[in-house]
Amino acid sequence: MVEIIDSIRKYNFWDNNPVDLGYTRTFYTNKIGQYLGNKLVKVLVGQRRAGKSYILRQIASGLLSAGIKNENILYINKEYIELTSLHNAVELEQLYKAYKEVLNPTGKVYIFIDEIQYIEEWERFVNSHSQDFAEPCEVFISGSNSKLLSGELATLLSGRYIEFEVLPYSYTEYCEVTRQKKGSKSYKKYLQSGALPELFNLNDDEMKQNYISSIKDTVILRDIVSRYNIKDVRLLDDLFIYLVNTASNLISITNIINYFASRKRKTNYETLSSYIGYLENSFLVHRAERYNIKGKDIISGNSKYYINDLSYRNYLYTGYDYGIGYLLENAVYLSLRRAGYQVYVGTIKDTEVDFVAIKGDKKLYLQVSLSLSEEHTREREYRSLKLIEDNYDKYVVSMDDYKIPSNEGIEHISAWDLDDFLN
Repeated sequence: MVEIIDSIRKYNFWDNNPVDLGYTRTFYTNKIGQYLGNKLVKVLVGQRRAGKSYILRQIASGLLSAGIKNENILYINKEYIELTSLHNAVELEQLYKAYKEVLNPTGKVYIFIDEIQYIEEWERFVNSHSQDFAEPCEVFISGSNSKLLSGELATLLSGRYIEFEVLPYSYTEYCEVTRQKKGSKSYKKYLQSGALPELFNLNDDEMKQNYISSIKDTVILRDIVSRYNIKDVRLLDDLFIYLVNTASNLISITNIINYFASRKRKTNYETLSSYIGYLENSFLVHRAERYNIKGKDIISGNSKYYINDLSYRNYLYTGYDYGIGYLLENAVYLSLRRAGYQVYVGTIKDTEVDFVAIKGDKKLYLQVSLSLSEEHTREREYRSLKLIEDNYDKYVVSMDDYKIPSNEGIEHISAWDLDDFLN
């Protein structure tokens, strides 16, 4: 294991090596920073290549700036070729002991483990060291599966961790990275682009298309097919395409069965239900269930699915009839989720409210419309909100360049101002 420690020196801060920190995502580093200095395990989850590794390194860099010694930080990324022989918690413990032997840190050690799901029984190692009073450690981990902490072993960490979901760049981050001013022009570009960080290091659309295709294939093959022993890989891929191109539409598994049947593809409810679950677990898509606003409960059956990044539609499946209004709705969903809300599709008196967003005791109702310039559009979008009798805040989000006056307590938000409003 001592040899492995030498081989991963270049990825660590020990020798004052230059470490690529990328664009600093203060939205996450500030939020995670509030929880520093305790025994809670900091868990970052999100789609592969959404930026989790950079955020971990940025947190480590922040610790160094705060006075933590270089040798007190251990960074491990299971995807590095030097760590292919690291398979389980026992070997992880051996690596940690070798690190302690070689670096000889004194005081608290900060352990960062990236893509930890590839290490069997990792929970035993994390639980042991995060709760160690004799040799204190603070542990930060990341994973590309939403069920990272749902297994039987994960009960070891019950009540001992705080989880952060990492999404692709927000519109605010997009403007900072591309050095554009906020407004309708840049927001439209945002909707017609993608927000995975590496996209902004690529020069043309062909390169971006190839990159997004490789990301999608990697997630499907490594995070789903290999993990769940998928038999029909083509069905899984076609199901993802279907969900991308029906995003923002209410659908049921029966709808999907009928869709494939019309193309002479046989499948069944159980298979499709499982495959959709796997796509959700890997963060490729998100499900928004229906919420009965009057009854305050979840309605089973039809749901909406939103893609984790608009690049899947914009660079891979552009030939489908998928207007910018649907992209806008998807972007608003991601903004709400990024801000920490649980997001549902509202129903009241046979009408739909695009989003019911709940965070703690706070609740928001939102309608999303590309434009409110036409009177009949305004009547349609405001009607369902006016049917809601409680006193929670109600908003209409649109791409209009001008501010629309309040209407019976319903406020207007320009889409490019939504991030600032929510945060």
